[in-house]
Amino acid sequence: MTEIPSDSMPDPMNRTTQTLPDRLIGLDRGQKRLLQVLTDMVLIVFSFVAAMALRLDNVFFLHDGRIWAVLAVVVPVSLAVFIRLGFYRAITRYITSRAYTIILMGILASTATMLAATWAFAAPVPRSVPVIYALLTFVLIGGLRVFMRRLLSAPRARERVRVVIYGAGASGRQLQLSLLNGAEYLPVAFVDDAKDLQGRNIDGCPVYAPATLPDVIRKHNAARLLLAMPRLSRGERAAILRSLDQLPVQVQTIPGSADLVSGRTKISDIVDISVEDLLGRDPAQPRDDLMHHDIAGRVVMVTGAGGSIGSELCRQIVAQGPKQLILFEMSEYNLYAIDQELQTLVQQGSDPVVITPLIGSVQDKLRVAAVLGAYGVETIYHAAAYKHVPLVEANVVEGISNNVFGTRTLAEAAVAAGVRAFILISTDKAVRPTNVMGASKRLAELVCQAMAQQGGPTRFSMVRFGNVLGSSGSVLPLFRQQIAGGGPVTVTHPDITRYFMTIPEAAQLVIQAGAMSKGGDVFILDMGIPVRIVDLAVRMAQLSGLQPVVIPPGSTAEAGASGGDIEIRFTGLRPGEKLYEELLIDADSQPTSHPRIFTATEGALAPDVLSSLLVRLQAHCATNDEAAIRDLLSGAQAIGYGLAEVPDIRVA
Repeated sequence: MTEIPSDSMPDPMNRTTQTLPDRLIGLDRGQKRLLQVLTDMVLIVFSFVAAMALRLDNVFFLHDGRIWAVLAVVVPVSLAVFIRLGFYRAITRYITSRAYTIILMGILASTATMLAATWAFAAPVPRSVPVIYALLTFVLIGGLRVFMRRLLSAPRARERVRVVIYGAGASGRQLQLSLLNGAEYLPVAFVDDAKDLQGRNIDGCPVYAPATLPDVIRKHNAARLLLAMPRLSRGERAAILRSLDQLPVQVQTIPGSADLVSGRTKISDIVDISVEDLLGRDPAQPRDDLMHHDIAGRVVMVTGAGGSIGSELCRQIVAQGPKQLILFEMSEYNLYAIDQELQTLVQQGSDPVVITPLIGSVQDKLRVAAVLGAYGVETIYHAAAYKHVPLVEANVVEGISNNVFGTRTLAEAAVAAGVRAFILISTDKAVRPTNVMGASKRLAELVCQAMAQQGGPTRFSMVRFGNVLGSSGSVLPLFRQQIAGGGPVTVTHPDITRYFMTIPEAAQLVIQAGAMSKGGDVFILDMGIPVRIVDLAVRMAQLSGLQPVVIPPGSTAEAGASGGDIEIRFTGLRPGEKLYEELLIDADSQPTSHPRIFTATEGALAPDVLSSLLVRLQAHCATNDEAAIRDLLSGAQAIGYGLAEVPDIRVA
């Protein structure tokens, strides 16, 4: 058997390649504390000897036993004070300014001990020596910690992402401390609008004015900018973000104050800039009287409870204290997910709410009637619908069956069961629709309007609004995915615009609008200012630290040829897609008592006229005749049924 030379054996600790900082970090805690204690002991002795030598200009005092007696008392007492103050429990590479307060306290105690020992042993120590000793000890012990923190942090600092923190207030300082204790980010500077903070240094990070950000990023070689101002409104955050668009860094933020206070997130949780922040729309505070009106103490049912709008309606409803909440949903998984979430919310709340998950379709007459009768439903929020425009274009019969006839089935069952309030969740695509989905939702509105005309115990209303951020089919998650993958980011048309609203705000406004209904009302929500989708794509790319290049339609140019990082390309309008959406059929709306809810007076079909139309539509669905359905919706065969008076049901 061949013997392996000892000098060729692999070193399991890799001692030959480890640097001194790595070796020091690799020591166990006990070894590190012992090393610190021994080092401080040497520094205390050296400081005392140096102070005496500087004062006396000689070292003959070392032959005096009384001097060594003083040292024999000062050294152990000083170390004992440091230990008692917890100085050696701090991790050197994460040491903060608080440690220097402990050093100062320990040195003051050490100096007082020296004075007492000098008097006790009648030692020849000049009166100025304690002052010199205190200064030297503070500089040596404190300076050694600063040096070691930089030395030990250097290997890891090279691997960490260098970041600038926007906001040097309490949140920014907490974020800095959290990042210093982590292994991913290295804060190198602050920027802040406050004049009194600019020019200061916070734990090694200088504070600059926001106007100098390009130079700060270049000087410190920063790769990211972290926004640490959670208490700003969305409007204020949007204004700041607009000023950061052109910076060559990725912009991220910490969670908002509501999430921090509730404990859902920590100050150290770094998240991407939300589209809500980009749009800068601050939600209106909900009115409690309207939120409670149709919910508190009642049996409430939400159809499509597992969808993006339906699930948020359920969350808002549970908070209003209903007697029972019926979750009506076709998808087993979606129903399970929202049921589990709501059960947890109920357990954490103070008011008991019965959550009842039911699988079913609004097209099933027997199932719908049985549910409404068995549970005594008093309020219905009808969110169940197929909403994705291209999918409904490809599945016309299913879209009509669910959106139109499902709504009629549910509405008729609601009247028969004595339901008090029926609120239809509609869409801006129902206004002068150019697609089957929009036409089906306008027909659903007409169904509810006709039911309201017939009278009865049920109060019908419709709430119409545009796109909601993060809903199923939203383009924004697609943009994030495309940016993360390096592009291209795809937009259908250079001029396409859309309204946007957050899902929670939309759900709150739906509930409040329904509470204001008198019967047959069409409510529209204030969606703010429409946004060009290409502008949104550009800003999302810029805030990810990329330079986007918008490629004109039909061009074969590439981003790299223009010095850009990511392409934004146009793919053409999809079937039935409109360049812009509208909220009103007629350019007339009336304000309500809520600043973001308006009501519209719009044309409706007489119940018998609508019934005749639906009979023909249902016959075409039964034979799966998509061409006849499209013709009927476009008005070619519908003039005799009064649709000429309602020009919005026209599919281009």
